This record gives sequence, C-alpha cells and structure tokens, in this order.
Amino acid sequence: MNADVTAYIDAIDRPWQAEICQHLRQVIYQVVPDIEERMQYGKPHYKKKGKYVCLFNAAKSWVGFTIFNAQTLQAPDGFFEPGGSPDRQTIKILAGQTVDYKLVATLLQEAARTL
Repeated sequence: MNADVTAYIDAIDRPWQAEICQHLRQVIYQVVPDIEERMQYGKPHYKKKGKYVCLFNAAKSWVGFTIFNAQTLQAPDGFFEPGGSPDRQTIKILAGQTVDYKLVATLLQEAARTL
C-alpha cells in the first residue's frame, strides 16, 4: 500500500468519510490484488497494467468513487451519478448513506477483468 494514500486517508477530517475511503481501499485490494496505488491530482488512483481502474476522493460533503472501463457495467438505476463519460461512472456517497460494498466489489471486478 502506498504511504501517500495512507496519509491522505489519515488527513480526512470527517470520520465517516475516512471510514468509507478506508473500506473502499480494502475492497479495491481484495478485488484487484495486482493493483497499483498512487496519488494523482490530489486523489488516490488505482491502475492495473498501466490502465486506470478507479479512484476515490473525500469532497466537502460526500465521498466520490469513480470506476473506469465502465461502459458495460450494469447497476441499479440511480446507483451512479447521471451524466459524464460512458467509460467512467461515479458513485456519490453522502453522510449516513449505506454503501453496498458487495455491489461496488462486483462492479469493480467486472471493470478490471478486461484490463
């Protein structure tokens, strides 16, 4: 694990955001064990074989989790934020919201499978 990403998570002011980011990080490593983790543009980014897989970030009042290579992902209506590029989909997680980490893991695994 990358020390800069650990420092990023440790520096998050809101405990609920830090908890979600830490859990997302664990899911990423469980689903894509050969992942490369690094900080880029001030956010944790993850690559497999040189291609982006996902990123997360703690914003002002939410946590964002973006999955790349997402053109064929099937998720329940409203799970991803509307708009954006079809090759990347973002989940916006708000305080008090229950995160379906199992679904996140399934979608992440599907997106990373072809890389």
